[in-house]
Amino acid sequence: MIISPCISICKTDPTTGYCYGCGRTIEEKKIWKLTETNDQWKKDNIIKIKKRLTGWQLESFEESYTFKINNGISLFKKKLKNE
Repeated sequence: MIISPCISICKTDPTTGYCYGCGRTIEEKKIWKLTETNDQWKKDNIIKIKKRLTGWQLESFEESYTFKINNGISLFKKKLKNE
């Protein structure tokens, strides 16, 4: 199972149409939720969205997504939970 790249920063850039948190489009987010979406498409999509992100945004995504894979929760949600 491939874990969704959503890191709980769900705001879409009005110019690019990409989510500020995960770099996905609204359409890609919908495809992730479909039961027929296979793991290969998800792996390819993660590669694609990482190419969209740069600098601090890519670093932040990598850190939070890795944390989510290892702990089952994004860093953002962990921080909210601890407040």
